[in-house]
Amino acid sequence: MSPSAERSEVIPMIKRHEVQVLLDAGFSHRQVAKRAGVSKRSVTRIAQEPPVESIDEAGVARSRQIGRPSVVGEFRTQVKEILEEKPKLPTVEVFHRMKLKGYKGGKSAVYELVKSVRGPAPSRVMVRFEGLAGEFAQFDFGTVRVRYLSGEVESLHFAGYRLKYSRWAYIEVVPNQQIEPLCRALVRAFDASGGVPLSVVFDNPKTVVIHPKATPIVWNSTMAQLSVDFGFGIELCAPRRANQKGSIENLVGWVKNSFFKVRRFQDRADLLAQLSEWLTEVNEVRPSRATGEIPSVLLLEDQKRLRPVAVPPEDYALQFEVLVGPTGMVTHKGIRYAMPPESIGFAATLHLYPDRARITAGRHEASHPRFPQGDLSYPPDLRARHLASVSGTRGRLYFQRQRLLELGPVAEHFLTELIHQRPRTWKGDLQVLYELLDRIGAEALFAALQAALLRGLIGAEYVSDLARREVSA
Repeated sequence: MSPSAERSEVIPMIKRHEVQVLLDAGFSHRQVAKRAGVSKRSVTRIAQEPPVESIDEAGVARSRQIGRPSVVGEFRTQVKEILEEKPKLPTVEVFHRMKLKGYKGGKSAVYELVKSVRGPAPSRVMVRFEGLAGEFAQFDFGTVRVRYLSGEVESLHFAGYRLKYSRWAYIEVVPNQQIEPLCRALVRAFDASGGVPLSVVFDNPKTVVIHPKATPIVWNSTMAQLSVDFGFGIELCAPRRANQKGSIENLVGWVKNSFFKVRRFQDRADLLAQLSEWLTEVNEVRPSRATGEIPSVLLLEDQKRLRPVAVPPEDYALQFEVLVGPTGMVTHKGIRYAMPPESIGFAATLHLYPDRARITAGRHEASHPRFPQGDLSYPPDLRARHLASVSGTRGRLYFQRQRLLELGPVAEHFLTELIHQRPRTWKGDLQVLYELLDRIGAEALFAALQAALLRGLIGAEYVSDLARREVSA
């Protein structure tokens, strides 16, 4: 790297984190520079920096006063247009055309810009090499179509994790290939294998990065935070090129050909039971074809180098940036979680655990069950605070009606009948039903409304009586 390039080099926070992980593992500065793909001078500089604890590139850039406008950067759009028209145009000719458009900078910057726009050159030689203990693991998603013995067909997603050195594997069926199943499966794999390797190689980066070709790479913030929390570096490989960075054999193909395509299953439960048995066999009984050794034996060597799992899988919270909406709700994956009315309009952080959710917005905070009944978590205390913040009699009335409607179609049917059968008194009935919601809870009120509808009893007094009988019984 030339001195001018060295001075202009801006290392993304994830790459700085990877350098720190490798330095902490005892690699020399020269080795780290080669593995991480940065200059030795950058490694020396990063070694003197505090540990990476945040992935906020903009905040770090502001603190380091990074961001001087780039002369050549103003011509990126023109360069893209030139190369889209003539992809194989020599760089010197691109430089010539940029000068005609008013570019007054140097040639080296143009060459770097053209290189970034064109992307990496195709590899001519593919090199495979063996990993060292605790060094590499591979993670990938796969999809398979399974026909059960009953004739039922199901498309399944699975997550695969395998340590390069020992060939010890962890496979689990997941609901989809989105960021949360990825992170949960990865943490469970760390826990099951006994620790965290130096680097995890991802064959398909679509879930890991948002814009893989941007400069610098735009990472999925949830995944990037997980890598910081658990202390591992992220390596990316192009799809179907698993050996680009020394990763292991085709993990997804191995699982499909060795398990899914050669076995027969009664149903999903039988499949999961057989998967557990198969993993025991390939990890603890059968020698790996690649090493000639049983993976669980070599795993002992891996575990000497693996770092401890920072947080048990069940206690780790994924973080998502959210907003408290005008109704005092935070929505994630179709589920609404109530927040204090004082936090409306605030940017917030959703801390998502496997069984619960915690939301923080400044000094305001609320906790909820992860999967409430229906698609709404609305604790009585927050419902009361929301009602108190609504101004006007009419506003309060329709707030209460909306809370009852959120119980579902049964409540909607009952209120429709109530309004039409008691057009002059329904408001009083609604007030009673809302107070009943606060007193007995959504599940009990739902059952009472359903019972009243089945009996054709339309009125708050009937619902109250049915709820009281249910409690007495």
